[in-house]
Amino acid sequence: MGKQEAVKHSLAGIQWLFFMFANTIVIPLTIGHAFDLSSGDIATSIQRAFILTGVASLLQVFVGHRWILLEGQSGLWWGVIISLCASAPTMGLTLPEVGASMITGIVLGGVTIILLGMLGVGDKIKKWFTPHVMFVVIFLIASQLIFIFAKGMLGLNADTTVHPTTSLFILAVIVLVLLLTLAGPAKLRNFAILIGIILGWIFYTLIFGSEAQTFEGGGKLWMPFTWGNPLDTHLNMGIVTVTYLTGLLNLSNTMAALKGSAALFGSEPTARQYRGGFAITGLMNILAGIFGVVPYGTYASSIGFLQATRIFSRIPFIIGSSGLILFGFVPQLAEFFSTLPLTVGNAVLFVAYLSMMNSALTQLKGITFTSRTIYRVALPAFIGLAWMTFPSSVWTEVPVLIQPLISNGLLLGIIITLLINHLIPWDRMEEQDRQESLKAETPSNSSC
Repeated sequence: MGKQEAVKHSLAGIQWLFFMFANTIVIPLTIGHAFDLSSGDIATSIQRAFILTGVASLLQVFVGHRWILLEGQSGLWWGVIISLCASAPTMGLTLPEVGASMITGIVLGGVTIILLGMLGVGDKIKKWFTPHVMFVVIFLIASQLIFIFAKGMLGLNADTTVHPTTSLFILAVIVLVLLLTLAGPAKLRNFAILIGIILGWIFYTLIFGSEAQTFEGGGKLWMPFTWGNPLDTHLNMGIVTVTYLTGLLNLSNTMAALKGSAALFGSEPTARQYRGGFAITGLMNILAGIFGVVPYGTYASSIGFLQATRIFSRIPFIIGSSGLILFGFVPQLAEFFSTLPLTVGNAVLFVAYLSMMNSALTQLKGITFTSRTIYRVALPAFIGLAWMTFPSSVWTEVPVLIQPLISNGLLLGIIITLLINHLIPWDRMEEQDRQESLKAETPSNSSC
């Protein structure tokens, strides 16, 4: 490897590291507060999240599906866990009881996913994920992430008011990354995300000061059952069932990531890739449940990152994953990089994920719709999108056992698109509409 190539791989590896870091740091912070954990336990949960995310990504690239796709804490799981914790008082349950029930469902789901992988079910159920389903899944994943990053870059995760000065600065960061991505020199274009993060970090610190997270030691790094111990806690079977089903539905992330990135890697995912991908995801979900980390899924959002950077070598991905593991074992490194302003990180990720719209639209390439068949994608896409905008407080009158299902726009949209695409005879409707259109266009043969 030449010196120039080594420098390119190193910079790309740092870019992957920042991408992984920015996608990881916020989740254990919010989950820790949801479970009312001590600062020491939150700090160690962040370390575990770094280590497990890095390990999961390396396992996928070496023995799983073997594509450079981030295996990270699932946004779908994130929303469901926050929702269940918030519902604990209305269900008459303590947080440890909710946590113990969730751990049980997560672990059982992980075991099932491993079995599905070993049985080769992934390759068989891919027929459920038609282009129409894939469009809805990728569109809703992108929408949920864009909502999260838009709030994060405006500081609305920690406040309820937009601050004009900070917002103008963040707008400047977004414009910089867009200009580099769309019109920058080829050598800089591939590193637009890294440049945006570093320059944004430096100037944000100079103008507004540091945003360091609090990392205080205290908990054991590998202490199990920090959310609640299922071995000595009363289990709520409704929560166990909901979390078990969430684990299975979260496989749509893996399906979307593998099928959606096929064009980038120049081949369709094979049966072996589905088996390996499912097995690693299932294993990591078991570990996530035991050690109090949000369960894992293959990030379809990696597609947007790859489209933005256009770097498909495995070496940078391995460097980034290894660096994240190092963060977990060296808390001083994590503490230093926690000074990365979350508003800057969210702004850069906001731009990176815009290209996921291309991945969604590509699924519909060559497909035409009629006035009836458009509901095949419009209904689940817009219901899921609308539900994402509703505050959690509107669901307080809904039975608590179905609140996680009915209140999560991504989860609801995935369920609806899978159901309507396989229960409604869309192909027959399309043929009927085509025949009616041909009849309307054919001139009448009757004489005047």
